[in-house]
Amino acid sequence: MSKQIPISFEFFPTKTDAGAEKLRVVHQELQLLKPEFFSVTYGAGGSTRERTLSTLNDFNGKGTPVAPHLSCIGDSKERIAELLDLYQSQGIDRIVALRGDLPSGQVGLGELPYATDLVRFIREHSGDHFHIEVAAYPEMHPQADSFDKDIQRFCDKIRAGANAALTQFFFNPDAYFYFVDRIQKEGIDIPVAPGIMPITNASNLIRFADGTGAEIPRWIRKQLATYGDDSASIKAFGHEVVVKLCERLIAGGAPSLHFYTMNHTEPNRQLVLDLGLA
Repeated sequence: MSKQIPISFEFFPTKTDAGAEKLRVVHQELQLLKPEFFSVTYGAGGSTRERTLSTLNDFNGKGTPVAPHLSCIGDSKERIAELLDLYQSQGIDRIVALRGDLPSGQVGLGELPYATDLVRFIREHSGDHFHIEVAAYPEMHPQADSFDKDIQRFCDKIRAGANAALTQFFFNPDAYFYFVDRIQKEGIDIPVAPGIMPITNASNLIRFADGTGAEIPRWIRKQLATYGDDSASIKAFGHEVVVKLCERLIAGGAPSLHFYTMNHTEPNRQLVLDLGLA
């Protein structure tokens, strides 16, 4: 039985009406697990802005608080200020503030090129209204020059006014504990929620990891490769790996867990139940 800690879930806006309807069902099912909040992703440069707003409208005021992602790269202060005012008027008081990746074909980083700039701007514009989460990279941001510089960049975001952090997904708990230890040595003591990615499909997992700079340990890659197309074995193995990872994180003092749901109820629900966190 794990120690009871809060959980949260991440969704991404869907592109079709059918997808949106399916996500409403997933939202209702995961809400039964009593998460602290749901977050909803947002494309850089506002590329999914309308779909993000539509998803927020579906979920806001339905019990569990919603936290929109807000990325700044390639966007203007005016457009971001509009969104902050809109969210505040809707009673939303939590935001995930990110730099984002510049959309292809777009030139120029915009008026707020880094997440630190965005956090500072949110505080200047909205005061203390929003609880601000930022991204953390226990295995280093893929574009960082060095781990030390990445730690400094992270600490800058917190000093600019962020309250907490959500990590990129990872499978090596030591990387998470080392990251937390390093920021504490810099005088930063905020909750850092590990980002948890369920393992259900080997090729998808490898694609996500390669795209985000997350490390899949060799033993996990090798084991997944032995299963070939046996999806039942992949899911059973993946479930065991992620349960053990979460147990280590909880035992080591992780303040909460943030699940990357990929807009599915399972296996997120099963992980939460087997960890005794429902």
